[in-house]
Parts: sequence; C-alpha cells; structure tokens
Amino acid sequence: MNHKLEKKEQYVFIDLEEPAFADDIPASFEETARSLFREGYHNLIVNMQLTKSVDTAGTAVLKKVNWLCANDLGLLVLVTRDDDFIDTLEALKIPDINILPTKEEAIDAVFMHDLENEFGAGDDDYDDEDYEGVSESSEP
Repeated sequence: MNHKLEKKEQYVFIDLEEPAFADDIPASFEETARSLFREGYHNLIVNMQLTKSVDTAGTAVLKKVNWLCANDLGLLVLVTRDDDFIDTLEALKIPDINILPTKEEAIDAVFMHDLENEFGAGDDDYDDEDYEGVSESSEP
C-alpha cells in the first residue's frame, strides 16, 4: 500500500496513494490502522482523492475500521471530491461514515467530534455519596 502518514496530537492523516481500495490494500490498511490504535490514535483521516473504487474486502475493512474508531470515541473521515466515488461509498451503507471534500474540513470534523465527546462526558459533580439516605418518593 502506497501511503504517507502524518501524525498529529488528535489525529493521523493517511494519504492513500492508490487508485483502488482493493486486492491486498485493504489488509495492509487494516494493519496500519490497528498499529495506530495501539499507539493511542482513535481519529483517522484518510485521503482517498486518487482512489476511484473499492472491492468487497475494502468495504469490510472500512466498516471494521470505522467501528473501531467509533468504539474508541474516535472518528474515521474519508476525504474525496469524486462524486462517483462518494456515491459508491454511500451505497456501502457504512453506519455514520464521514465523507468530506477537503483535509481541512476533515480536521475540523475531528476537533468538533472531540469537543462533543468532552462536553457529553462531563462530570455532573454528583457522587453516589450525595444520594446516601435518599429514597425515591411515590409522589410526583
């Protein structure tokens, strides 16, 4: 798989230099993604501007990597401007797949996603001890 990695604090940008996400490329991509997960990265931005097609193995790997990112509260973002390829990707019915036209928009999406996770997982400042001795009332 011909690619370049650009590691940042909050994401890894994978510049995929392949015309098709097929044959042995999906397996190599999955191996790369898993090694990035082990390093602690959970947001992946994949530049697929040169990519024009995806096979069934590629579809399975995209679904798996997307699930792994989401499971770690991360995000997988595919970057392409090719309308036909976007239609192909959308037809794969990958849940919550993110397809954006530019690297900058993908980076913004990662930062917004991380902010949403931070605010959504905020501490409510109440502990179990705060509720000791409190019983539920049957009154409205």
